Amino acid sequence: MAPSSADIPASFVINGSRHALTIPPWMTLLDLLREHLHLTGSKKGCDHGQCGACTVLVDGIRLNSCLILAVSRDGADITTIEGLERDGDLHPLQTAFVEHDAFQCGYCTPGQICSAAGLLSERHAHNRAEIRENMSGNLCRCGAYTNIADAIEDVMAQDAAAREAAE
Repeated sequence: MAPSSADIPASFVINGSRHALTIPPWMTLLDLLREHLHLTGSKKGCDHGQCGACTVLVDGIRLNSCLILAVSRDGADITTIEGLERDGDLHPLQTAFVEHDAFQCGYCTPGQICSAAGLLSERHAHNRAEIRENMSGNLCRCGAYTNIADAIEDVMAQDAAAREAAE
């Protein structure tokens, strides 16, 4: 992408790496991630913030990246599906999604997992009904909702057990 006179400097920490960029003020965070940085895990589903396929974590908060102008998050710490694994080990949610067959076509899976990671860190959900309510912004056209809730519930239980053991 060739810079223009309208471009604005911005910097981000994306998946642990600092990026200093000059970007158009109208570029969404999703387009920055996919088109400029080639992080294609986040998907462009509806492009209106209604499906959640583009969900990423911005400063630990789950947000629809298709609705956010990238320059508005200058200085932010952004985590995409590509950044959830650590040292070659899958994030527990990624493992649980595989173990519970929580996907069919897989298109929504990156957004589902990023949203679930945000949900777990928020600690607002304490049961299956609250998981389903708090994940309602992420749609699955294949209908894998039961398995998605199973995977999240499993990781929630693991987290609770780990916290209890640490006390």
